[in-house]
Amino acid sequence: MTATITTGATQREPELLGQTVVVIGGSSGIGLETARRARVEGANLILTGLHPNDAVQRAALELDALSTAAFDANDPAALERFFAGLPKPIDHVMVTAGGPHYGRLLEMKSNELGRALSEHLVLAVETARNAADRVRPGGTLLFMSPEAGRATLGSGSELTVAAAFPSLVANLALELAPVRVNLIAAGFIDTPLSASLLGSDLENRREQLHATLPIGRVVEPEDVAALAVHIMINTALTGATYNIDGGEQLVSA
Repeated sequence: MTATITTGATQREPELLGQTVVVIGGSSGIGLETARRARVEGANLILTGLHPNDAVQRAALELDALSTAAFDANDPAALERFFAGLPKPIDHVMVTAGGPHYGRLLEMKSNELGRALSEHLVLAVETARNAADRVRPGGTLLFMSPEAGRATLGSGSELTVAAAFPSLVANLALELAPVRVNLIAAGFIDTPLSASLLGSDLENRREQLHATLPIGRVVEPEDVAALAVHIMINTALTGATYNIDGGEQLVSA
């Protein structure tokens, strides 16, 4: 008797099917790409942005989001109101809000330095506090930080955040268990934010990375999104920091 072997593509079930993913900072860049990737995996989406502008609405329309909100995530009262209005339970929260702050530490005013640190570290704690009774067991809180690197003039507050964030996430993972908490530490990512920061130097930076990175290309928002969704799906991951930089740390002087 001859066995018949049937070949062809095996269809798989979307791995976030029916789950709710909240993306704080989901109107552009890494947040938007993560929302797109999560939607492909069957997730229902709730997207937020800083301003009630067309970008948030376009993203919501494209991805058929459940809802949107516009608020300053670094305003504790606004963040609390947002979480209080969410349905229960939700499954995953990703925070991409908060931009980089550059400048010599001794030249930064106290309020500027405080905001540089709080836009990542305090925001993570406040998010965890508000999400604790809304994220189901096994779900995840996922944060973004700069990647730790060599000290350079003007990078002091960013490197402080990068050094402190992994310890903060590890402690939050213990306090929120069985909800999972993880961190993505990113090098240069080719986003609209990077373009606005670098201006006319953007193309030179891209060319430099193309020539020096082991992967032979610049890291894109889609790369970070793929990692973020994997962390949401893989329920064995918690308390960890995942670097994504295309190997930049391997070749940096």
